[in-house]
Amino acid sequence: MTAVENANARPSGLKCKEIATLLLEDSMLVVEQVAREQGMTPADVLRLLPDSLCRWAPGAAFEQAMADVGAWGDVLFLVHTVNAIVEVKATIPPGRRGQGFFNLHGHGPLGGHIAASRCADIAFVRRPFMRAETRSIQFFDVDGQGMFKIFVGRDAERRLIHDQMLRFDALEARLCPGAA
Repeated sequence: MTAVENANARPSGLKCKEIATLLLEDSMLVVEQVAREQGMTPADVLRLLPDSLCRWAPGAAFEQAMADVGAWGDVLFLVHTVNAIVEVKATIPPGRRGQGFFNLHGHGPLGGHIAASRCADIAFVRRPFMRAETRSIQFFDVDGQGMFKIFVGRDAERRLIHDQMLRFDALEARLCPGAA
């Protein structure tokens, strides 16, 4: 299905309200699964959430976001595809553009090459998941598909790390137009 066909296949306004209500009431729902079932993209699904739970920054802020998060300490880096959900707990290493990619360079477990030029939108999401408070920065490509997510880390008692929550809020305020 092309992006245009997908846009034309989106649920009606009433259905969108129902999906938004489900996302708010059921913390076990996985955004990517809802998107597949409804013929939407994950970005479209998150856009149904109120601003208090999801704010948007332009993809052009990619390098700023990555550099900032690199100073937070260990976070959860997650890639979600139809075939796998891969999680790495690590500090985001420094990166730079080269040969068409944003290349992560470091000595830790996380490294690789990201097609940052395809990043169209960055979502700052506050959504309970599996009955736990979460905060994540989700990067979406030009087709509305998830590139990867970065979750605020947790302490030994499984609480969100306070300093990272403050940094999340500050980055959101800096990058999202109209953020408080």
